[in-house]
Amino acid sequence: MPIQLECLSHTPLHGYFDPAPEVVAEVERVQAAAHERVRAFDPELVVVFAPDHYNGFFYDMMPPFCIGAAASAIGDFNSLAGPLAVPGELAQSVAEAVLASDVDVSLSYRMQVDHGCAQALEVLTGGLDQYPVIPVFINSVAPPMATLRRTRLLGDAIGRFLSRTERRVLVVGSGGISHEPPVPELAGASAEVAERLIAGRNPSADSRAARQARTLAAAQAFTAGDSHLHPLNPEWDRAFLAVLASGELTTVDGMNNNAITRDAGKSAHEIRTWVAAFGALAAYGPYRASLDYYRAIPEWIAGFAAMHATPVTA
Repeated sequence: MPIQLECLSHTPLHGYFDPAPEVVAEVERVQAAAHERVRAFDPELVVVFAPDHYNGFFYDMMPPFCIGAAASAIGDFNSLAGPLAVPGELAQSVAEAVLASDVDVSLSYRMQVDHGCAQALEVLTGGLDQYPVIPVFINSVAPPMATLRRTRLLGDAIGRFLSRTERRVLVVGSGGISHEPPVPELAGASAEVAERLIAGRNPSADSRAARQARTLAAAQAFTAGDSHLHPLNPEWDRAFLAVLASGELTTVDGMNNNAITRDAGKSAHEIRTWVAAFGALAAYGPYRASLDYYRAIPEWIAGFAAMHATPVTA
């Protein structure tokens, strides 16, 4: 029942609007090292905690958490597209175990994931179907959202289930730290935008291209200092990462959703994916974590980080 954790930030802007070549190179070196750790570990199952950016989940039915028993990636921003190799019966067993732990979770047999999930799988494993993978969606952009305590308990419930299997398990958290890209909000939205947030599944190619153009323009303005978007907050980022590394994971229970938005931006709620992944690891016992990378990268509108961790007994 070995377990290994890899948490990393993602960005849809890689290849569209990049920082200096040396920064891209250092990120790619960190990602290559993570890929090599995964290759050496050779997991028998990958559980990836990931957000969505109004590509697969909408306000027509927005769960706080959802486990995919079948899933495909949509291929936005040149991320990989196609089916994930999801073991459906095992995914359903995971959902049943979570529900038995008094954490409410949905189950999907037609989950759509975007770059928030696909990019992590590509970086760490080289594809969408290299290993059996169970995707776990965590709502990180659409208020109201679950608390960080509830997110930690989700990870704990999944980790306790995994610890009873004989599989080598890789748990992945895919999300930015402080950041606020131009994700629309339902509150105050026009009728057209509201409809897209409620039922915008499978947009046209033109609609997707327009959305990507808006994101690129926002990144260019943010980097130039001509933007209303929340600034990156490296101090806040490092404090959060230090909590994860400390092993005192219940500290996150006191983090308030409104304070996260105020201090780190509206999309900083993606830290939930890291909290859930560390919660799953902590269910195996004390762990040892390494902060492999951190840099505030304005071109990608992200506090960009990577960590890995293993149980102390490993």
